[in-house]
Amino acid sequence: MTRKLACLCLLALLLGGCRTGPNERTPEKTLPIEAPLPPSVTPGEFLIEADKLDTWNALGQIAVRTPGVEYEGRAQIMDIYSLRYRGVAFMALTKSVLLSDTIKRTTTRVTATTLDGKPIDSKPVTEFLALLQRELPAEIESVRAKQAAQKKAKAKGKAKKKKKK
Repeated sequence: MTRKLACLCLLALLLGGCRTGPNERTPEKTLPIEAPLPPSVTPGEFLIEADKLDTWNALGQIAVRTPGVEYEGRAQIMDIYSLRYRGVAFMALTKSVLLSDTIKRTTTRVTATTLDGKPIDSKPVTEFLALLQRELPAEIESVRAKQAAQKKAKAKGKAKKKKKK
């Protein structure tokens, strides 16, 4: 009887190990394709030791005389210029940077964003920011000189009016 029981168990084990259905393989795990994350900072943005208004004015002067830049508009209260360069529409911004342990002088951040206000990663925009970084220091000095001359002329005009009275 034990021999019969052992044979039955052996037969049950053999039959249990046999596959009767189609060969099913577990599918290989495929990693989902992830879209690249949008940039968190615009490549090419930089800091310049200058007043925000002077920087904004100088940026506008450079933009209107640079070949290939289309000037679409500006908003001084928001510190932006709406521009198009090599087919890419963007906003150029000048923002004051708070004084801190590392920033001791009046400093302005010059950057660009998409029209939605998000950081932009575009070769033409990066090239334009590099152009600004090279040309802004001299242009800011030029803007300051023009403003000083206008202020002096205005003061001279007021002095003449007082003498006439």
